[in-house]
Amino acid sequence: MSTYHWQKSSYSGTASNCLNIAAVEDGTLRLRESDDPDTVLVVAPASLRALLGAVRRHRHQLR
Repeated sequence: MSTYHWQKSSYSGTASNCLNIAAVEDGTLRLRESDDPDTVLVVAPASLRALLGAVRRHRHQLR
């Protein structure tokens, strides 16, 4: 596996179940769950932005 500069989400706090993200030179992002660091998702920034925007718009429906 390539070595990436992983960053922990500021929303993760001190818990062990954290979301990590890394930017890659090819313009994509890598996402992983700290409890399963060998499973890495590859996403385009626009796709992640769209997902987060949809969650923000509809978060009141998720409760």
